[in-house]
Amino acid sequence: MRRSAAVLCGATVVLAGSLTAVPAEATVARAAATAQAAKVTWTKCGTSDYPTLECGSVKVPLDYAKRQGRKVTLALSRVKHTGTKFQGPLLVNPGGPGASGLDLAGFVASKLPKEVAAQYDVIGFDPRGVGKSEPALNCVPDQFKPVRPNSLPTTAAIEKANLARAKSFAAACGKKYGDVLPYINTINAAKDLDSIRKALGVQKINYFGYSYGTYLGSVYAKLFPQRVRRLVLDSIVDPTAVWYDSNLSQDYAFDKRQKAFTAWIAKYDSTYKLGTDPAKIGAKWYAVRAELAKKPAGGKVGASEFEDTFLPGGYNNAYWPLLAKAFAAYVNDKDSAPLVEMYEKYGSSDAKDANGYSIYTAVQCSDAPWPRDWKQWQKDNWAVYEKAPFFAWNNAWYNAPCAFWPTKSHKPVNVANSKLPPTLLFQATDDAATPYQGGVTAHRLLKRSSLVVEQGGGNHGITLSGNACLDKYLAAYLTDGKLPHSTGVADATCAKSPDPKPTPTTTSTLTTTVSSLLGELGLRG
Repeated sequence: MRRSAAVLCGATVVLAGSLTAVPAEATVARAAATAQAAKVTWTKCGTSDYPTLECGSVKVPLDYAKRQGRKVTLALSRVKHTGTKFQGPLLVNPGGPGASGLDLAGFVASKLPKEVAAQYDVIGFDPRGVGKSEPALNCVPDQFKPVRPNSLPTTAAIEKANLARAKSFAAACGKKYGDVLPYINTINAAKDLDSIRKALGVQKINYFGYSYGTYLGSVYAKLFPQRVRRLVLDSIVDPTAVWYDSNLSQDYAFDKRQKAFTAWIAKYDSTYKLGTDPAKIGAKWYAVRAELAKKPAGGKVGASEFEDTFLPGGYNNAYWPLLAKAFAAYVNDKDSAPLVEMYEKYGSSDAKDANGYSIYTAVQCSDAPWPRDWKQWQKDNWAVYEKAPFFAWNNAWYNAPCAFWPTKSHKPVNVANSKLPPTLLFQATDDAATPYQGGVTAHRLLKRSSLVVEQGGGNHGITLSGNACLDKYLAAYLTDGKLPHSTGVADATCAKSPDPKPTPTTTSTLTTTVSSLLGELGLRG
């Protein structure tokens, strides 16, 4: 998995399927009584965006086989329920792996209908090693400092340079965090969720996860099915393909989204002056990439950085207008300033990203086996590149430290589950970060699940982003446990949110539109 972002968009309401209710597991009074037994000390930590946010922490075992041994600290956040009806805590996770979830509590609480949010304590958390949790990992702070080697290994020298970066990153992680790395994985993160549950003083939790957070939630549900009250998974990782195969699948899906982007540009030739043929526009994009491989724009946007800059457009089409504007300025006027601005705003890496990438690799490299023979990577990624060149080698190098990771890999968790209460799944058919098959597979494995599909949608993280049809199903489930049911693959289908118009003219416009979820969902998963 790589980066993910979601956006506020308009919606066409299309309701499908019948609704059935899930019986409540506990009375309101009992839920309120257990909440009073919470062990977390909460303090005010509100922000301008989320003024009611509170913060706390909980200590958990580094190694659950040695519960009395070394402890690590998990940072928590909360937006407290305000209604008389209380349905317990709703733990939320933005994905990654490696994304901070503290602000996500504020986002979810603010975007749910007020009457729904009022019934839950919305709980955010930084998983072990992430953000304000301690220790927070940062293997190589400047791993993505520009200008990186060309991602396309057309020569032995380029491949050697990229391999050296991957090997040195893996070695640095092992040297700095050798005592911690063996315990940074999804299984331990799932056990941490149960430690949070205990600290909150409740018998069951509600869980709402995006992207990688869907896998974390599925693993938790497998390990602790009796502790799950309600489960919502949005933009679903294929749990049978973690993680090497899922990254190869991503490459094809991102290439398709890039083609959707060039088709969108072609539609607005009167604005961007790049032509009306999507294939020719795509060829211009690759021509610019080749130019930047030789002479980076502004001394910092080389071929790899160029790919990084356009990658967010694969996650969310709200980026398309500004990316198209920068692309057109470079092609038509040889003006690199907008392109450099886009890179600095949306493609570059900071300290938060460095921490996120350290956790991303630590989790993915240890969750499941990866090929240790680089020849296998060469064979697979060149094969992908021949059909889907946009993302293939950039993604390969992003994950390449797993070929040299200093700790052992574990066997993936089989998340098949018939012990859960009814579960709600959301998936867009053209999602690039978590391709559609993941939602279908999870629907099959989670026996009492209902799948809501955004037909034709390509954005990642689709609920609470402006699609009223999707959000109506979410609100119904969180309110009364109601789920749609159908005999088809999808239990309900919603029309996709409309594509953007070429209207945003400044980064501040996009920030106002997108930032709510941009900062919440972990890029690359």
